[in-house]
Amino acid sequence: MTSCDIPGLTVPRSRFPDPEVDLPHEGQPTRVVLAGGCFWCVEAVFLAINGVTSVESGYAGGKPGTANYDAVCSGTSGHAEVVDVHYDPSTVSFGELLKVFFSVAHDPTQLNRQGNDRGTQYRSAVFYETSEQKQVAEAYIRQLDAAGVYPEPIVTRLEPLDAFHPAEEYHQNFVARNPYQPYVMAAAVPKIEKLAANFADRLKPEYARQGSDQSDDHTA
Repeated sequence: MTSCDIPGLTVPRSRFPDPEVDLPHEGQPTRVVLAGGCFWCVEAVFLAINGVTSVESGYAGGKPGTANYDAVCSGTSGHAEVVDVHYDPSTVSFGELLKVFFSVAHDPTQLNRQGNDRGTQYRSAVFYETSEQKQVAEAYIRQLDAAGVYPEPIVTRLEPLDAFHPAEEYHQNFVARNPYQPYVMAAAVPKIEKLAANFADRLKPEYARQGSDQSDDHTA
């Protein structure tokens, strides 16, 4: 039940470094496809970020014929569980999304696993569409490793995005639709709490209000 949790960092998330290299904070809405273990957890994190217009869970990295949950869970399909994040770069940049990905959404030092979820389908990866995305991701990984942000090296793979395959409908927006499911409560909810605690200024208004309401309830 701890598969989506992240162990302690060598620096607090509140001081997690901003990317020194980024894509322009302008232009047309675009996307980034990210793999960080259970797509339920990663999807829930990015849905809360202001400037993100949509998030869809799915599969990438394998052949189209094996892009289904049963095949992917076997660990033999070549696919990873991913989220397709569409965003407005004038509100949130590619680098800022990477910062959340590496600090809150998953543990990038775990090879082919996230906690108890094990297999290449749970690998850490950035599926890039352009050489510019690849360069920014490479630079940020070097920056984090050089700063010693994690006690172990980052193992995130950079893979070209050949295709994104949407997951089955029951996986979409899973956390919001199943808030009391045990896995969600144990693994996804702590991520949302960490996001709210360390990136409050990046939350969509409705998520910021939820966090404020919970804080008021706690202190009442």
